[in-house]
Amino acid sequence: MKQYLLSIYQPDGPTPPPEVLDGIMREVDALNADLKAAGAWVFAGGLYPPSSATVLRAADGGTVVTDGPYAEGKEHLGGFTIITAADLDAALAWGGRLADAVAPLPVEVRPFRE
Repeated sequence: MKQYLLSIYQPDGPTPPPEVLDGIMREVDALNADLKAAGAWVFAGGLYPPSSATVLRAADGGTVVTDGPYAEGKEHLGGFTIITAADLDAALAWGGRLADAVAPLPVEVRPFRE
């Protein structure tokens, strides 16, 4: 079985209000339960906003530490799920369910290198 990363991209800005976010999280929790029941779930997590990031860069024999995201943008990685799937079609099916759960946010499906 191959592993795939399902990445959720969200716009910069405030977190949706509870009446919106609660429904999304119920859908995501149900999907995670289905992934676990199918033996496809490996790991999932949500991320703090890009302002919480710390970037490390090797420079002149040392490490330069910078607060904030690596790149400024209008969208950022908000969360991810790592799954196992027999092939890309199966991974895309799970990714499609995740996209439905977090609509209208886009979900990227990407295989891990073997």
